[in-house]
Amino acid sequence: MAKGRCQFVLTVAMVTLLTGLCCALAMAPKWALPKIRAAQHVSADSLGQAPAEDPRLAAVRRMLEPFGPIETLRVPGGDGTESLVVGHPGHRAELEVLARELPDATAAITELWGPDWAQSALVVVAATPSEFAALVRAGADMPTEVAAASVADPFVRGSQPTGQRVVFSPDAGRRLSPAGLRTLLRHELTHIAARAVTVDGAPQWMLEGFAEYAAHRGEGHSFADIAPTVDAALRAGSRPADLPRDGAFAGGAAITAYEEAWTVCAFVAEKYDEHRLVELYRRIAADRLDAAGEDRVLREVLGVGRADFVADWRAWLSAQAV
Repeated sequence: MAKGRCQFVLTVAMVTLLTGLCCALAMAPKWALPKIRAAQHVSADSLGQAPAEDPRLAAVRRMLEPFGPIETLRVPGGDGTESLVVGHPGHRAELEVLARELPDATAAITELWGPDWAQSALVVVAATPSEFAALVRAGADMPTEVAAASVADPFVRGSQPTGQRVVFSPDAGRRLSPAGLRTLLRHELTHIAARAVTVDGAPQWMLEGFAEYAAHRGEGHSFADIAPTVDAALRAGSRPADLPRDGAFAGGAAITAYEEAWTVCAFVAEKYDEHRLVELYRRIAADRLDAAGEDRVLREVLGVGRADFVADWRAWLSAQAV
């Protein structure tokens, strides 16, 4: 794994619409970029073929069939749950990698978040830009920078979301290694797990920072591996003045915003603990909070006001560059 200033070459952005679409781009360092190869010792027989009558396939089948034959892999999970990985034969390598990664990814998200989610997923790999757009309900082809998206049906707060799926772009497998796909899968599964308690318009530093924290948790990546842009700025004597604003998660500032958001959650987990990090997410993500609202929740969950929280985080950042 490359150490130090590992350049991120695939930008990430997240856009949350009222339709339930989350377009998450994965920030992939150089170590995640080699082309993937077919997974070894994985076969359709060992993974299983999903029955045609599986209700989760009904909606996506109509969108997939015009683009060619459909390949479906069944991935057993805990407590009798089952995940599905769906695509076309031309993307068999990606399907096998994702199917192989799903059990550990699901278990890792459950370990952090808790068991109150489906603990299974429908993962789809698109074959063309048009198919990708259809699967994520976009009105036009998605930007080429988008590597994956999670989508859900509109739902009433307090109910369980339906129609959830993670969709990978046609060239995600060509741009990312298995390690990169694993990180992106865990990022998107975190959004799936947390969707029921997440309000559209909640602070992005919490939503994206938590998903990035979950994606890298336990992977052995260093601070500089995960946040090379922030690390370089810190070594040059520059620290962020405040938590990243929602507008920073799009455009040229997106890389820095995602990295800074991850550092906020890593700071909370280290100084407090992961239990309170999860509680902070549940409280922050549940509303469209302004700075005053964030201050109130931070006091209730962590016992510190927003100004002191930001000051402590900035001091923690300085210590990471030593």
